[in-house]
Amino acid sequence: MKKILDLITGEVEQVFAECGYDKKYAKVTLSNRPDLCEYQCNGALAAAKEYKKAPFLIADEIAAKLSDNGMFSMAESVKPGFLNLKLEEGYLAEYLQKMQEDTERFGCEKADSPKKIMLDYGGPNVAKPLHIGHLRSAIIGESIKRIGRFMGHTMIGDVHLGDWGLQMGLIITELAARKPDLVYFDETFTGEYPKEPPFTISELEDIYPTASGKSKEDETYKEAAMQATYELQHGRKGYQALLSHILNVSVTDLKRNYENLNVSFDLWKGESDAQPFIPDMVQKMKDDGYAYISEGALVVDVKEETDTKEVPPCMILKSDGASLYNTTDLATIVWRMEEYHPDEIIYVVDKRQELYFTQVFRCARKTHLVEDDTKLTFQGFGTMNGKDGRPFKTRDGGVMRLEHLLNEINEEMYQKIAGNSSLTDEREAKETAKMVALSAVKYGDLSNQASKDYIFDIERFTSFEGNTGPYILYTIVRMKSILAKYRTLGYTVEDAKILPAKSESEKALMLEITRFSAAMESAFAETAPHKVCAYVYGLANAFNHFYHETKILAEEDKAVQAGYIRLLELTKGILETCIDVLGFGAPERM
Repeated sequence: MKKILDLITGEVEQVFAECGYDKKYAKVTLSNRPDLCEYQCNGALAAAKEYKKAPFLIADEIAAKLSDNGMFSMAESVKPGFLNLKLEEGYLAEYLQKMQEDTERFGCEKADSPKKIMLDYGGPNVAKPLHIGHLRSAIIGESIKRIGRFMGHTMIGDVHLGDWGLQMGLIITELAARKPDLVYFDETFTGEYPKEPPFTISELEDIYPTASGKSKEDETYKEAAMQATYELQHGRKGYQALLSHILNVSVTDLKRNYENLNVSFDLWKGESDAQPFIPDMVQKMKDDGYAYISEGALVVDVKEETDTKEVPPCMILKSDGASLYNTTDLATIVWRMEEYHPDEIIYVVDKRQELYFTQVFRCARKTHLVEDDTKLTFQGFGTMNGKDGRPFKTRDGGVMRLEHLLNEINEEMYQKIAGNSSLTDEREAKETAKMVALSAVKYGDLSNQASKDYIFDIERFTSFEGNTGPYILYTIVRMKSILAKYRTLGYTVEDAKILPAKSESEKALMLEITRFSAAMESAFAETAPHKVCAYVYGLANAFNHFYHETKILAEEDKAVQAGYIRLLELTKGILETCIDVLGFGAPERM
């Protein structure tokens, strides 16, 4: 189904051509003066120079022809050459009726050329709990994935675990100190290792920080951890068995925490999965003459003549031959290209890592790890700050665990709902509070442009007024309530259609609905979930304005009332689709 702006532009283009003017001047946009018109075309101003004719004369000519077009209720020329347009109410109702009949997509067409896109939007370290630093990557990445899928693309989300390097050696060393008799430390052991892990998630989460602290104070301890890391990476069976236990225990806990955020991944791969690809990758870089030794390290030059700032070489191996994050990320690209051949890989990471990814992307291209038409995208996000404008911390200044943050917001929302709601069942109230709290967190984040820093204000995010998740959910629940009451009255709308608007607020709502497809397309094209939020907020406001001015259930004309209900169903369906791609849902009651 064509977007409404495309249909309007098509009509105006035809008239421009009939009048002897180039169609390129016929572009129509949303009006920047909604008090005067709904759409506008300023092409006459630009055409005046080419055709050596006063712009208002061109606009007059176009307006005169468009006045006879059934698409418009108004087509007027305004000096010095503006063309102001309003849609005819019957035409608008017919357009919405077609949207209504497409119950899954509401007229939004899928991409003509679907792409395969991989998303790297997790990055947690195993054996460590998720903290608020992981929040933005998860929320933004999940939404980009969902928007892409809605638009018809194959989106593959990869958590990309930090499961390699010194942290594993630290865990092994500390575990050996606590439980030295475990068979994993017996190099003569030849049997099968136990299937049950020798630690719980709680123990594991205590082991790593303890080991990390010891390594900073005790050089001998650190050297032992480095040796354990080396032996793990070079195939010591007992240590690799421990790594499997660490991953199983940690990933199970990570999945539980991500599920609480309504975030999921198609792939649970880690840095360790990229290791088999490193030797051949490094050798090829050497053989092709891209990699060379500099101060003992193996590097690839990635600077370009157009650089205005220094871009250091991309280090592939340290002087001792050890790999780095660069090595692992490049090897991961090799694996992704071999396994999936994606058209694009998007990295949803802190924007402060931009220089690092510039080096990695340039190195991948220069050494031909990716095909020429494979797009590598850095989707950098800003910092989540507290009310003081500094990175969000706990009251005692520490980094807050994500689980604790969500529990705090769930509890705060439960108190609000328990005190102001008709929900009497405690279980339902808690489930509802959890859904509303998730909307508060996700919408509070996604309504900001991803690249910008923002203030994480729990009090504002959990408000039922203003541009917040709870306000959007309250609007949807209001619609559900009206529809439920309508059904209890014994009415149905099986044969009913959306009717031409009878008021300005109804038409404003209908116009807002028509912008759904454009909002989704734009959000995907720019990897910008905040554009969906902006659309959702505008649509919710338009509905509430209409609701407060219109007696839907008290309307005596049943045909008109059924038309209202159809319009309400369409609005609700679009809002629910939008919040689904944002990564949360709406309860039945609040």
